[in-house]
Amino acid sequence: MRFVRSLRESHEETPRVDLETITNPILGFIRDNQAYAPLIVGLMTFGESFAFISLVLPMVTILVAVGFALAAADITFWQVWLSAAAGAVLSAWISYEIGHKAKKRAYGIWPLSTKPELIDRGERFFQRFGPWAMFLGRFFGPTRAVLPLIAGIFLMPRVLFQVANMASASVWAFALLAPGAGLARYLLW
Repeated sequence: MRFVRSLRESHEETPRVDLETITNPILGFIRDNQAYAPLIVGLMTFGESFAFISLVLPMVTILVAVGFALAAADITFWQVWLSAAAGAVLSAWISYEIGHKAKKRAYGIWPLSTKPELIDRGERFFQRFGPWAMFLGRFFGPTRAVLPLIAGIFLMPRVLFQVANMASASVWAFALLAPGAGLARYLLW
């Protein structure tokens, strides 16, 4: 009983990081350094779409908030949207190439080594939808980063992968940023 009580007490003393702690400095930096907004958003989408990194970074919520910040700071939407799409394309491309080079060895790398259900779900999804898997997978949390890796492992043709990658990244980036930017403009004027 003492052990459980000490665990509870130590858990209560542990400082918690909430989404606001992460979001506010990013949004503040974007407002203060508007010229860097496309670069920052591109790096965020790169991290959100890259195999393994995206599992630890909660960037989707922050990206939606960035849409509001774009309008509030009067930053050009299209530049940020293009860099967001470019970051997502680049990270998926690198993940694809890692999968292509590593093939089945990739299954032994964390987090796939500790979560084989991600592999099974991704394989079933990819086999069922083929090249559409890459496009559709961009819009679902964990599959966003895992599917490019699996596409590389399954040796999906590069051209087919890149077409799906570029199309899905463009639509995904727009879907994340535009609602906030549009709603903020409507509310501010």
